[in-house]
Amino acid sequence: MAKTVKKSEPLASIDPLKNNMYVLLGVGLVIGFIIGHLYTQVTFLKKGAGGTAPTAAGTGQPGDQAAPEAPKKISIAKPDPAKDHWKGSKDARYVHVEYSDFECPFCKRYFDSMGQIEKAYGDKMAFVYRHFPLSFHPKAEPAARASECVASLGGASAFWKMHDEIFNAMPTMEVTQLGDLAQKSGVNKAAFQTCLDGGQFKDKVQAQLDEGTKAGIAATPTSVIYDMKTGETAVIEGALPFDSAKQIIDGLISKGS
Repeated sequence: MAKTVKKSEPLASIDPLKNNMYVLLGVGLVIGFIIGHLYTQVTFLKKGAGGTAPTAAGTGQPGDQAAPEAPKKISIAKPDPAKDHWKGSKDARYVHVEYSDFECPFCKRYFDSMGQIEKAYGDKMAFVYRHFPLSFHPKAEPAARASECVASLGGASAFWKMHDEIFNAMPTMEVTQLGDLAQKSGVNKAAFQTCLDGGQFKDKVQAQLDEGTKAGIAATPTSVIYDMKTGETAVIEGALPFDSAKQIIDGLISKGS
């Protein structure tokens, strides 16, 4: 008797259209995640890097600049010549306190304009530098510590020389060049390198960053003009051109006169 051969059950058929839909959906999710991540990063950079946009700061004629917005209030620690990096008269009524990042391109732009502010106000205004190194600038934190090492070895004048050397060397400066800049600032290169390599002043730099963040600093450069007599302040956010910064400074001075 012949055996009956059973047909095997067919395998479940694969719908090509449905399969392609799943693939496209997966690709879409990945692309969406990447776009969202990039948007977050760009938004953070815009807020964190601070300053006026390259097309707005320091371009055109002074008459073309829009009037600065009314300065907001930021409650920073009172400037202290015994604790801060201080330049100018210790009896100055007004102190220009800059929260800055050595690698920030907007800070370099503002640095290039600072000479005008110093000349315009003379002994009426002193200057203080506080560290605010942004996490996405890898050279900023080592440069901040380097300036502190120089200050510890050579005093206030050496600090300000190093401050100028670093900004003048940016944006092409590498961390390996800090020793040479320290030597140009007047301190022993070997002693400086020992300080830098040992991680000294990490806590001080971090403390200034934390203090600035707590006070409301959100971008670099941010400068606070502090009236030592009344405690009143005015804020300069970003790399404003001299004429715009002067309007803000003069506004505070007119209140105290």
